[in-house]
Amino acid sequence: MLSVENKRIALFPGTFDPFTIGHRSLVTRGLTLVDEIIISIGINDKKLTYFSLEKRIEAIQNLYKNEPRVKVMSYNSLTVDFALEVGAHFILRGIRTVNDFEYEKTIADVNRKLTGIETFILFTEPEHTHISSSIVRELLRYGKDISLFVPKETELY
Repeated sequence: MLSVENKRIALFPGTFDPFTIGHRSLVTRGLTLVDEIIISIGINDKKLTYFSLEKRIEAIQNLYKNEPRVKVMSYNSLTVDFALEVGAHFILRGIRTVNDFEYEKTIADVNRKLTGIETFILFTEPEHTHISSSIVRELLRYGKDISLFVPKETELY
């Protein structure tokens, strides 16, 4: 058994408004690489969210209630500062497109330079590349069914 100091902990940051099946896939795959994942909901006052912070935390916690290696927390700081605060040595990110790669690489380079924290990227599975939280929110705004895009156990509304 690994001691707390030797645990491989990854932060999986995002707004998760809402948490999609693409996010779930990344967590499932990420758990094969690390001992623990902290799904970290960033608080950004400049972003208008569809679901309250409390609702997002509750929905994700319920989704992982039987997985002790997944924790859900919120933060209101730089992601790397929060990672250091919770003892995470890695940041998990997913990318769907080339544009995502450019953005994530820049942030990963800065984070590594500032703190030494490594970012690892998992490519989105092909069947999930079209899914994004913003598209799901748009569907919700127009009263469309989003059940194909969020984990079936998710209780959002």
